[in-house]
Amino acid sequence: MGQKATLIHTVTVDDTALAVGSGDVPVLGTPRLIAWCEAATVAVMASHLDEGQTSVGYRIVLDHLAPTKVGSIVEVVAAIESIDGRQVTFTISVTEGETIAMTGSIVRVIVDRAKFISRLG
Repeated sequence: MGQKATLIHTVTVDDTALAVGSGDVPVLGTPRLIAWCEAATVAVMASHLDEGQTSVGYRIVLDHLAPTKVGSIVEVVAAIESIDGRQVTFTISVTEGETIAMTGSIVRVIVDRAKFISRLG
C-alpha cells in the first residue's frame, strides 16, 4: 500500500461551477474536482494493471469542504488505502495551500477491458 499520485492544477474559468453547470458561482466546481480526483486514481492504477486490463470507477465518497477561486493552485493526492481482490480503495485529499478543499475515498475495480466494452452491446 502507500502508492500514490499527486496532480497539481491551476483553477481556470473553465473549471468553475458556473462553467461546468453545477452552480452559479465562479469557484472550482465539484464535478471538475471529482474528475481530477479520479484522474489521480487512474495514474496510480497504471502500475497495477496487466495487459488487457483497465479500471473503472465503482464508488465515490467525497466531501467538498471549501471554495477555491480562479487562479488558485490545488494539489490532488490519491493514495492506495487497500486492495481487496480486484477492488482498490483510495484515500483522497485535495488542498489549496493549507486549506483542505476535499477529502474522502474512491474505489476502482480492475476489469478486462474487452469484456467490459463488449457488455455495451
